Amino acid sequence: MSTPADIPRHRAIVAVDIEGSTKHPNSVRALLRNVLYQLLEEAFTIAGIGRKHRDPFVDRGDGALYFVRPFDQVPKTLLLASFVPTLADLLDKHARNLPDLAFRLRVAIHAGEVHRDTRGAYGEDVDIACRLVDAPELKRRLSETTAPLALAISQEIHRAVVRHGYAGIDHTAFTQAVHIKLGAERLRGWLHTPEAGAPEEGLTA
Repeated sequence: MSTPADIPRHRAIVAVDIEGSTKHPNSVRALLRNVLYQLLEEAFTIAGIGRKHRDPFVDRGDGALYFVRPFDQVPKTLLLASFVPTLADLLDKHARNLPDLAFRLRVAIHAGEVHRDTRGAYGEDVDIACRLVDAPELKRRLSETTAPLALAISQEIHRAVVRHGYAGIDHTAFTQAVHIKLGAERLRGWLHTPEAGAPEEGLTA
C-alpha cells in the first residue's frame, strides 16, 4: 500500500549551480551562497512565483533545486519568459555593484514527477534536472559566453513549452545539443543559444 511519500507529484524543476565555485575558499563560498539564495528568491518573486507556489528547495552546496507547483497562476512559461531573464539581470547588477563577489550560474529546467520523504526530494525526474545542470555541454556554453548565466532545458520542456513559441520565448534560440545518461537510457536536452535566433524581447542572453 502506498504511503504519502510514495505518491509522485508533478513539479517544474529548476536546478542552479555556481560556475567554478571550487576555486573559492569556504569563507567566500559562504558569501556566494547567501547572495545566490537572495537573488533566486528575488527572481522568483518578480516573476510572480511566490513561496506558496513552491515546495521547500534542496540545497546542493554550490547550487540548489527548486520545485514549482502546478498552479494556474504560475504556468511553466513564466520560468522561461520571466524568471530566467530576471535572474540574469539580477546577476549582472550584482556583478556591477560587487565585482569581487561576482559569479555566474548554470541553470537547468525540467518538469516531471517528484517524490519527497523526510530527507527531501528524489526521483528520476530530479536526477534528470541534476544531470542537465551538470552537463558538459552546458558548462562549455557558459565558458564560451559573457552572459551571466547559461540555460539548458529538457526535451519535455522544449516539447511542451518552447516549440510553441509562447510570448517572450524565442523557440529559434534553442539548440538540441545536450546529451545526458540516466542508467542505460540516453536523453537529449536543449541549450539556449540566442545567437541562433533573431533577437526578441523576453528570454535573452
